[in-house]
Amino acid sequence: MTTVPVPAPGEPPVAREAELARFAGIVDALANGRGTVVEITGEPGIGKTRLALALMRMAARRGLPAVRVQVVRGKAVPVGRRSGLLVLDDVHWCDPASTAVLVRQVRAGTLGPFVLALVHRPRQTAPELLQALDDGVRAGTVKRVEPGPLGDEAVAALLDAWQVDAGLARELGAEAGGNPRHLRLLVAQGRRPGRPGDADGLLREAKPLFAELDGVTGDAATALSAAAVLGSPFRPQDVARVCGLGLDATLDALGELERADLIRAHGGSLRFRHPVLGDVVHARAGLPFRLRAHRRALDIAGNAVERARHAEHLLGTDPAVAVRALSEGAAEVAVREPGTAARWLRSALEAMPPTTAGGGNSSTAQDTSTEVPDHPSRTALELACCRALIASEQPEEARTRAHALLASPSAHLSPRETLQAYTVCADAERQLGHYQEAMAVVAAALALLPRPLPEPLPPEAVRLAIEFGLVHAVRGTHDEARGLLEEAVRAAGDADEADRTALRVLAALCATHAGDVAEATAEVAHCARVLDAMPDPFAGRTPETLALLGCAELYLERFTDAIRHLGREAETRIPVLMHRLLALTMAEQWTGRLDASERRAREAEALGRSLGAQDAVTLARAMRATALVWSRGRRDSAEAVALLAETTAALRPGQSWWTVSATGLLAQAQFLTGDAAGCRRTLLDHVGGELLPLVRPFWRPFLLALLATATLECGDRDGAHRLLRHAESASDGLGLPVQEAYVQEARARLHAADGEYETAAKLFDLAAHAFRCADMPVQYAWTLTSAARALAETEGHPAALRHLELAEGIARVHGARLIHEEAARLRTALPATDPLTHLTDREREVADLAASGLRTREIAEHLFLSPRTIETHLAHVYRKLDVTSRLTLSTALRRTR
Repeated sequence: MTTVPVPAPGEPPVAREAELARFAGIVDALANGRGTVVEITGEPGIGKTRLALALMRMAARRGLPAVRVQVVRGKAVPVGRRSGLLVLDDVHWCDPASTAVLVRQVRAGTLGPFVLALVHRPRQTAPELLQALDDGVRAGTVKRVEPGPLGDEAVAALLDAWQVDAGLARELGAEAGGNPRHLRLLVAQGRRPGRPGDADGLLREAKPLFAELDGVTGDAATALSAAAVLGSPFRPQDVARVCGLGLDATLDALGELERADLIRAHGGSLRFRHPVLGDVVHARAGLPFRLRAHRRALDIAGNAVERARHAEHLLGTDPAVAVRALSEGAAEVAVREPGTAARWLRSALEAMPPTTAGGGNSSTAQDTSTEVPDHPSRTALELACCRALIASEQPEEARTRAHALLASPSAHLSPRETLQAYTVCADAERQLGHYQEAMAVVAAALALLPRPLPEPLPPEAVRLAIEFGLVHAVRGTHDEARGLLEEAVRAAGDADEADRTALRVLAALCATHAGDVAEATAEVAHCARVLDAMPDPFAGRTPETLALLGCAELYLERFTDAIRHLGREAETRIPVLMHRLLALTMAEQWTGRLDASERRAREAEALGRSLGAQDAVTLARAMRATALVWSRGRRDSAEAVALLAETTAALRPGQSWWTVSATGLLAQAQFLTGDAAGCRRTLLDHVGGELLPLVRPFWRPFLLALLATATLECGDRDGAHRLLRHAESASDGLGLPVQEAYVQEARARLHAADGEYETAAKLFDLAAHAFRCADMPVQYAWTLTSAARALAETEGHPAALRHLELAEGIARVHGARLIHEEAARLRTALPATDPLTHLTDREREVADLAASGLRTREIAEHLFLSPRTIETHLAHVYRKLDVTSRLTLSTALRRTR
């Protein structure tokens, strides 16, 4: 239960600045002797009365008289001309005589220092008053203030004031429709997925609604309670059968409720004004009425989900029927609403008589089944409950239940049930981050299977193999899982497509980590086609499948596909969310979304801390450091440098894939900030030595190239050449263009350092082209800047400047300030050379003849060449000298002599 604080007297309404600003103008006019009619209109609970009270306080602070009158249903209201402010609240409840008076007042307008404020619900207000107000708004004699729904930020501010988790703002705000009263009711109810709401807390907060609910006739109240039992939306004929009034009397009652705006039309049926109002009505109905009504509703329910919803209320009166209905309903909603499924299964298990303690193959269970036809076994319900608990992020309870099931001597588990119990137990341990325990549970279960694995592999053995692969994936021990996964893929021919695909994704991920890129690429492409064709519930049945497919695609440089699959699941279990966030962080950084990458890295870091996953925290911080260096540059690198120092100090020794990945990113960030020595030291100290043996094959060429470049910057040219040969060897045959491009860029830097500018320029161009084709705009721009010196030496200043300008344009689009700084530095550092030195002898000869006034054909005849060859030479001359015509060519030649 959550107690929602009452707003303090004088506290301004949240997120109503625009409305309060209008009120300030109205009060200013009133103080200067000018009055008006103010209409405050909107949905019930939207905050009209609080706005009216705020208007009164503003008038009182100016020393103006202010009176508020709350209309009572059917009573006359005092309206007369006076000075000051008169607020009439709940005008929709006026009797006809008072309504007529208000219509005349609105049409006549106000004279002198008098403001008449009318607060009402438009759905319940008399049509003639609505028309008068509309006419006044058009004429300018009525000021309409119509507060709308609160946005996410306002909802978060309210929840923070009420000491409720602000992380629920989006969910609660959407459920409340931005309505402050509905938000208060939902918070007081405290309902969360998989848990029933607090009826007592809801009723305490709903007391202001009681007068409205009690204002209807007895038949209408009975019909309203029956509708609450049925739930929104509901059909009139169903209400009639549940409440027992008969169809005609029920229709009359529903008409009264619709006029009172307690229910509203919804297509061909009806619904409550808001679902939480139905919850209030249900909680107020007497227990005997609810039990009878739910029993009748269960008899007419058209599907398993509706039957389960009613059966939940009948566990104390008809447990056998309720258990069956709950288990059937849970099976129906397990994928889309696992929290509800867990709640129903938990209730069913609690209601089952002790004689059903055995599994489906026990004599006790068989006896019970004869008493209740098709009664599910306790073991089947327990396993289903564990799965639903895990899917709804309640792994602690799932773990407890799974361990109890495995340890119970009375469970009488069959071999298949035993494998299922081990699998859900390992899943729960993994979700809790207990990877050692999860691996031990899986190993115990695998010991029960014959080897080699039988063909076809039973479904429960397929799911055990999937869990085995998942545990190794989160531990980073992919090489230990590959053999069994490939064997399981071959033996799982009869498994359903979702499970087969999950196995193949895991096997492909292991192949990726092993460096078997060709095999992995083919498998990943196949799995992507299968998953793309599946509906979301089936594709996400094993929620890790899409996340791990995205990771494999990321490592295989299929960045667009990776982002698509990583972003496909709107809601994901927390441990899987960690992998998705980290993979998306890197994918967005590589594809130039630096701000999004930095934001996701923060989310991943916070999530890792909440889970106690220190390696994941370190990796998220390394990713954030790299994003900050790219986006903020060296001049504003204080935060990034501090983050680098902290994260590097936090690196833990070991061969964890998480640690190795973090080390590589930290080394790159150090190099980008100008700390080549720190980059070199980080790689050599934490990744197993000069050959970087701890790095996965799909990433080793990049880090070896980075180490070679850092070694070159530290002045060890021989060491750089040696390391680059290792990088080239690691890249050969891998078939990953981006890794090859990193090696080409590093080789280009070495050639440039050796003065071999022409070779360097060609290699820089190849690397830049590869980065561009891979959709890595930031790395593409960085390579363009790195090539500037070689271009200046081979093709002249104009060509180098064009590269720098292109790089700056790309950096501007993607917010990469580091590239701006590097381009500015290179622009001033480029050697000042004679542009004519970049021309070949033949180009120089053609240029001189063209500048003398000869035409292309005349030059061709003079040099015994074809006109096409002369045009090609002239194009090279124009580009290298940055000229566009023969006139500017002649000027350039004169200027350089």
